[in-house]
Amino acid sequence: MACHPLSDNARMADALLIIDYQRDFLPPGGALAVAGGDGIARRINALARDDAFALVVATRDWHPPDHRSFREQGGPWPPHCVQGTPGAELSPQLDRSRIAVIVDAGVRPQDDGYSGFESPRMLEVLREHGITAVTVVGLATDYCVLHTARDAIGAGFAVTVDTSAVRPVDVRPGDGERALAELGALGARIVDLSAAG
Repeated sequence: MACHPLSDNARMADALLIIDYQRDFLPPGGALAVAGGDGIARRINALARDDAFALVVATRDWHPPDHRSFREQGGPWPPHCVQGTPGAELSPQLDRSRIAVIVDAGVRPQDDGYSGFESPRMLEVLREHGITAVTVVGLATDYCVLHTARDAIGAGFAVTVDTSAVRPVDVRPGDGERALAELGALGARIVDLSAAG
């Protein structure tokens, strides 16, 4: 994995969290493709190149073959992002040059895997770098983005969700909008940053 060294003189204490931008979540052909997910790569890459972020972290669903979320195990989803498979890889559309850390979630059969904070590494790396605010982008708005942002709020971070760089699964129509409303009610800033500049 290519890692971008964190500058000692970083101006900001903000991190960009890129959630689960993996092959299996992208059309066409992803095992659990999120409609429109492939259309946000350019926006995510633009944010990752923004020097306002002192740290860029990517998360991955990284499931064992017998993960509890899979239908064969009684879960709701088809097998996806199985450890070591091409579908679990970060999308080749993603510019990895500034990604300093990759945090894996859902690594054990019983792990939920919806939040990047499920891994203790997420909080450790944010604290190590003095991060006080995070901007959350990626997939999917109503699952891993929601849970990661909610846990970030619970851990005391100021949270922004950039609506131009997330997409929902919308198992039930409107799930994505409800997720954003929930995060807004918890104090997250819900904004289209592409319109801000």
